[in-house]
Amino acid sequence: MPEWISNIDAYILLFLQETVRSPFLTPVVEAVTMLGDGAIFWIAVSLILLAIPKTRKAGSAGLLALVLSLLVNNIILKNLVGRIRPFDMIEGLMPLIKRPGDFSFPSGHTGSSFAAAWVLYRRLRGWKGVLALVLAGLIGLSRLYLGVHYPTDVLFGVVSGIGCGYAADLIIKKICKEKAIM
Repeated sequence: MPEWISNIDAYILLFLQETVRSPFLTPVVEAVTMLGDGAIFWIAVSLILLAIPKTRKAGSAGLLALVLSLLVNNIILKNLVGRIRPFDMIEGLMPLIKRPGDFSFPSGHTGSSFAAAWVLYRRLRGWKGVLALVLAGLIGLSRLYLGVHYPTDVLFGVVSGIGCGYAADLIIKKICKEKAIM
């Protein structure tokens, strides 16, 4: 990562730590970040949608998007890039949750959240899809507030997540057209 980007990342994280963190906000942010743990929330939403005939394609695309995000972000990119977590690199930065043991780039919470949320936004239209994107954004921001990801980790998680969601949506459309299922 170029030094100027690393400097901006560090500045943002230290700014959040010094000016935004508060005893009132921290438990709320911890609860929000837990919605992204293991993508369990997004898996549950996708399974519920899969069980309803009218939203079965959305559920299928959501689950596929999560699998793609896991492969791209957590299995390939984290190990390929090998970026050390910010709390181990930025002097004075203190994480507010248990220190994750894997690499930092990209944010898996953000990637999986935006992968599923993008599918919901495209498939459910209206306020439900917008709400999914807002929640995904809050999960991404929570990773910064808690001091466990760099801003660029989260930004790339947004981009890769949307890419995985878009790809999953296209794949499900192609499968359903060819086989007339779901």
